[in-house]
Amino acid sequence: MEIDHDKIDEAVLALLWLTLHDGCLAWKSFDWDATDRLYQKGLICDPANKTKSVVLSNEGLQKAEELFKALFTRKP
Repeated sequence: MEIDHDKIDEAVLALLWLTLHDGCLAWKSFDWDATDRLYQKGLICDPANKTKSVVLSNEGLQKAEELFKALFTRKP
């Protein structure tokens, strides 16, 4: 089985949107490799720090909301 890291990154980004607080902060309790890839893609700030939250970029916020709705909501 080959893991599709892009799909994992999309799911993690969508779940970051679920945990948003204070505008663009999200709890960073996800796999370090996935958050590092999101950082490399410019969607979040550098996750390698002592804070418990990560800052989403404007692009990250928009994409996170789109992915959350696509992956985790039901169509009416």
